[in-house]
Amino acid sequence: MKKLAFLLLVAVVLPLGIVSAQSEMMTEVGEGEGALDIIAWPGYIERGDTDPAYDWVTQYEADTGCAVNVKTAATSDEMVALMNEGTFDLVTASGDASLRLVYGGRVQPINTDLIPSWSTVDERLQNAPWFTVDVDGDGTAEHYGVPYQWGPNVLMYNTETFAEAPTSWNVVFEEMALPDGESNVGRVQAYDGPIYIADAANYLMYHNPDLGITNPYALNVDQFNAALDLLRQQRELVARYWHDAYIQIDDFTNEGIVASGSWPFQVNLLQYDGQPVASVIPEEGATGWADTTMMHVNSPHPNCAYKWLEWSLNPKLQGDLAAWFGSVPAVPAACTGNELLTDEGCGINGFDNFEQIKFWQTPVETCNDADDSTTCVPYREWVTSYIAVIGGR
Repeated sequence: MKKLAFLLLVAVVLPLGIVSAQSEMMTEVGEGEGALDIIAWPGYIERGDTDPAYDWVTQYEADTGCAVNVKTAATSDEMVALMNEGTFDLVTASGDASLRLVYGGRVQPINTDLIPSWSTVDERLQNAPWFTVDVDGDGTAEHYGVPYQWGPNVLMYNTETFAEAPTSWNVVFEEMALPDGESNVGRVQAYDGPIYIADAANYLMYHNPDLGITNPYALNVDQFNAALDLLRQQRELVARYWHDAYIQIDDFTNEGIVASGSWPFQVNLLQYDGQPVASVIPEEGATGWADTTMMHVNSPHPNCAYKWLEWSLNPKLQGDLAAWFGSVPAVPAACTGNELLTDEGCGINGFDNFEQIKFWQTPVETCNDADDSTTCVPYREWVTSYIAVIGGR
């Protein structure tokens, strides 16, 4: 039942006819092919162009002879669409994309024996359900990637508007006067992606417990409709639905935006630029992401890809990336001795908050592990419904 639900799900973003068995796992790593093409979130693959202190590409290229080419993607749906093109090797997929890629036949199982540093990965991530799946039904789950980084979706706010950190997500969901005396109408943003419906559901979990929401990614029809109603209300407040991190940075700098859900990456860059910005996880908690580097089923450069998978786990890269993005390393050893992250960085970025974050998942119709008869709203309906909300319907 669950596998069938996923196969139906991928039809939203993948054309018919490509759902197929994954290729066999590689058994050895050979010489690099000279190139590596990666789809990544903004800020995830740095070569020192923005700040020379943050460069984890140059040394890899020198060591392997694999020239790295990066295509940034702003949403998980964009990542899935790009992987469908078949011209990329790797993707840094979040949990709302990873299972679509697995069951859509777009990624291949990873031979962890070919990754010497696999044992250093945080045990909380090694067998996470968003990338470890028994696709062939033999009773043993396969790993479809290597954990990269994780973290929360934070509430970013302007410190000149908010003298004290806001305690609730209500500042972006409910019309109100903000602490500076001005209305929040036209001064807040929301994320331009269907998975944002989960943020509304998370808010309702706290403020409307009678709905019975226990998982913001597993919503029955009534719960789903309540989340949509909240988002329609929010639409009257929103100045922009953001999906480009750099445009959001400009909006906070130049366009009068004072509050929005965001990633620590934007917070860090705005603070680096001297902007009056801070972030908080409000009382309702937060959604979040645990990203996995996944390998295309038809990777053009598989040896370079495996070399990157190993390289991506070295503590220096993991710590530098966590410092740059504001995320948490997938390798706990990166939390000590890193000059950029400092020994306090992992704690500041939320290393101990793993259990409190509701990590992005792909919503499916069969959504209750204990009872396969339970029906929830699948992702394909999240897509069409969120488009309608943004369009004013």
